[in-house]
Amino acid sequence: MEGLTDFWNMVWPELGQGLGVTLQLSASALAIGLVIGLPTALARVYGQRWLRALATAYVDLLRGTPLLVQLFFIYYGLADPNIGQLFANVGLPKSLLVLSPLTAALLALGLNSGAYQAEYFRGAIQAIGSGQMLAARALGMSRLQAIVTVIMPQALRLAIAPWSNEAAYMVKYTSVVYVLGLTNPDLFGAAKRIMSTHYNQMVMLPFVGSIYLVVVLCITWVMSKLETRLRIPGLEMEVERV
Repeated sequence: MEGLTDFWNMVWPELGQGLGVTLQLSASALAIGLVIGLPTALARVYGQRWLRALATAYVDLLRGTPLLVQLFFIYYGLADPNIGQLFANVGLPKSLLVLSPLTAALLALGLNSGAYQAEYFRGAIQAIGSGQMLAARALGMSRLQAIVTVIMPQALRLAIAPWSNEAAYMVKYTSVVYVLGLTNPDLFGAAKRIMSTHYNQMVMLPFVGSIYLVVVLCITWVMSKLETRLRIPGLEMEVERV
């Protein structure tokens, strides 16, 4: 037991830095996903046919392909010399889409999260009875006013429960970015460095798994409290929690 404590004290500074990177990546990716997901959900529910088609294609593409493939495409695929030559032919910098590992990680995680968040918001919007839109229009509101002042305040409350799943998932999704070799590694990347030095996988992996578990449980608890605080009596949407 004393040996494990000494080992923990030795590796925690590096793991703590990795945890900080993981939390920063998660928060940034969720913010990017929110900025993308909410308009995409509105486009799928209220947009014109062509806009709904574009939004649906984006959601289906990002939800239907593995995150690791998306990450590799953004980091390695967009840096292909042939693409660079195309940019050069039209007078643009050849390295326009050559991204740093951190930028590629944020972009991949954000785009992926945006597709899932779009579905959470779409489900919440459609859970609001159509009669509320009719009532708002009957009171003289425009369609946009009804969406902003009547539909969305309720839908955003309904979306808290499924959105909390996305927040918990995102912490775990960030573990794939270690393959890009970030200068400041995430939690799993830091653990991989330690394991490659000390060859202690059977000790290190449970440590790292425990850290992820604690973080996810904390996020779930906070979001559950927020959901309870903002709940509208009689307005509920069934959702399976992680």
